[in-house]
Amino acid sequence: MTHPAAPVPPPPAPDPAPDPDPSTPAPALALRGLWKRFGDKVAVAGIDLDVPAGSFFGLVGPNGAGKTTTLSMATGLLRPDAGEVLVQGRSLWADPTAAKRLLGVLPDGVRLFDRLTGAQLITYAGLLRGMDRDTVAERTQDLLATLDLAADADTLVVDYSAGMTKKVALAAALIHAPRLLVLDEPFEAVDPVSAANIREILHAYVATGGTVIVSSHVMDLVQRMCDHVAVVAGGRLLAAGTVDDVRAGSTLEERFVDLVGGRRTGEGLAWLRTS
Repeated sequence: MTHPAAPVPPPPAPDPAPDPDPSTPAPALALRGLWKRFGDKVAVAGIDLDVPAGSFFGLVGPNGAGKTTTLSMATGLLRPDAGEVLVQGRSLWADPTAAKRLLGVLPDGVRLFDRLTGAQLITYAGLLRGMDRDTVAERTQDLLATLDLAADADTLVVDYSAGMTKKVALAAALIHAPRLLVLDEPFEAVDPVSAANIREILHAYVATGGTVIVSSHVMDLVQRMCDHVAVVAGGRLLAAGTVDDVRAGSTLEERFVDLVGGRRTGEGLAWLRTS
């Protein structure tokens, strides 16, 4: 006799957030009890995380860890099943207009309006933010030049390489001078010279008071680039803090493997050995 599958229980309600200390600046981003399910799969399981204002923050985890789902909820692209997102103290879901005005987002895998030229796409992003045309035109030219896209300003985005597409999407995220940049795999498919230029732009942005969150699989890059890091696996937060605190005297990659597990050390593939 077969029995119907037991229903998946709902996530527990998050604890209420404590009253903020008025003497302490609000985190650039605060996640409180975020949960997300897709069918029976729990993608994010009650993540609580503070991203300090003015930090260069790395979010790392294995494939399927829940990084993109977490960032999608943190930026309003995906509604959580439970929990709260605060952008510089403003509730993303209670006051989305005010919160999203502070955000610049480079999502991973989201389609662009690729039948526009590069210049048109950046201009459209600025006008969509309510900026005046003169300011948009000036900033568009600055961004195209800085990101080495000026020669392809009038080329359709559909004809861009993967790296160029990533750079024009970053330009669209920067056009309104947000206070918090959330970048999902910003260096994927980007050549080393362009990657170095992007890192310079981001470091200068943080030095003037902005906050950057990047997700990446490249541990060495995160260790060199970021001052704070969070490790996520299985939809849960395993560690968070300064890079030095999290790596605890080893490399970030070694600490990551220790936290996440899954290293294979058996005697498989004996047939591949030549001696």
